Amino acid sequence: MTREVDVCIIGAGSAGLYATGQVARITRNFVIIDPGPLGTTCARVGCMPSKVLIQAADDLWHARHHFAVQGIHGGEDVRADVRAVLAHVRKMRDGFASGPAGKAQKLADAGKLISAPARFVAPDAVEAGGETIRAKAFVIAAGSRPIVPQAWLDTFGPDKLLTTDTLFEQEDLPRRMAVLGMGVIGLEMGQALSRLGIEIVGVDMKETIGGLTDDGVAYSALSLFREEFPIWLGAPAELEPAENGAIRVKAGDNEAVVDKVLVALGRRPNLDRLNLEATGIALDERGLPDFDRQTMRIGDTAIFIAGDANGERQILHEAADEGRIAGYNAATLAKGGEVRRFRRKVPLAIVFTDPNIAMVGETFAALDARLVEDEGFVVGERDFSTQARARVMKANRGILHIYAGTEDGRLLGAEMCIPRGEHIAHELAWAMERQATIADLIAMPFYHPVIEEGLQNALHDAYGQLPDSVKVPGIPDVPFAE
Repeated sequence: MTREVDVCIIGAGSAGLYATGQVARITRNFVIIDPGPLGTTCARVGCMPSKVLIQAADDLWHARHHFAVQGIHGGEDVRADVRAVLAHVRKMRDGFASGPAGKAQKLADAGKLISAPARFVAPDAVEAGGETIRAKAFVIAAGSRPIVPQAWLDTFGPDKLLTTDTLFEQEDLPRRMAVLGMGVIGLEMGQALSRLGIEIVGVDMKETIGGLTDDGVAYSALSLFREEFPIWLGAPAELEPAENGAIRVKAGDNEAVVDKVLVALGRRPNLDRLNLEATGIALDERGLPDFDRQTMRIGDTAIFIAGDANGERQILHEAADEGRIAGYNAATLAKGGEVRRFRRKVPLAIVFTDPNIAMVGETFAALDARLVEDEGFVVGERDFSTQARARVMKANRGILHIYAGTEDGRLLGAEMCIPRGEHIAHELAWAMERQATIADLIAMPFYHPVIEEGLQNALHDAYGQLPDSVKVPGIPDVPFAE
């Protein structure tokens, strides 16, 4: 059986559903293909269940460590029933996943969803569920899967080697675990599991954690998290069988015996399952195609790629934007229109640890590599150990760095590990979207006492380092009237 459509969308995750929304505005002659399970990576196994687990862990931690000093007694006796916590996570997860799964089911009821794997058989055709689908344009939004070395799987099996795809399905967790990979997910889950009472060791072959590139912020963050559980950096992990079914984890001179391992080494795009060879698209050494980040188009083909499948910004809000762009352009091209370029938003990444790690705009490493001496940048700093609102909250830890260009005083980026950094990061991202300068931000209202006063301090620190040529006359906090 052959079906001819304007647009074929491969994948019903976040990027695929957002692409479908744009396609449906232009043409009703489309189909979406997904083998399941439905519900999106974010809602099923990523950002949502992880945040539920983190919330439970943080509530326990603050009860046990902060209540007594405020004259609230009994918190030291609070404990976690890990089985009940995991059941709560699954219940909340199922609720979050039901929304996108329901949208996909409506497409199925309308005959628009094929529940099967897709495989290209020609540049303009895929096979799925016994059908051949010919399309004028395609959106590849096939998602990704956790990276787990096959040799480890062969030795220990999936029951001992967990990923975020399987962690939240566990009825219970053992007393001792290792988390391999101290990126976003590994660091979040490592701290949360440690706070729930599991003996955790974190391992990463990199010399930093949470994606931080600013040594000052990274050093502060590492010192804080090492107060809660051991973190070994700078050497690859080695796994060996130990007695009674345990696993011996080695990294450099460090060694520990654990019962299970959470592998958080990143996610691999699912492109290898699509037979892209049939399209004639060139792939790099990682098996990924080159594409235009402002159109999501692969070369001059009628194939667009979005979300985790392209291996770049594997974050939900980016997947949503990429899906929208890819869907709009695929449907427009299929209808004989011109592909349009879209402006991408300021990069924003948040790690929901305590304190939050966040990176906005250009990283320190990118700026350090890009800006030459006659077009440098300054670093504004605020140590939150003495920040007033943070002290009241018993959360006065961490450091904020903001970066501003010396040529025009414009805000370029920030890295931080601070309390409520998720909010500061958004405020800075919005300011960067508006091309704001440090002086522009200093002139904004700041209430007292709030966490944002820490940002105000960092802004003043950066402003003081800028050349006089980019400073404003008078009082920067209170601009002259027009």
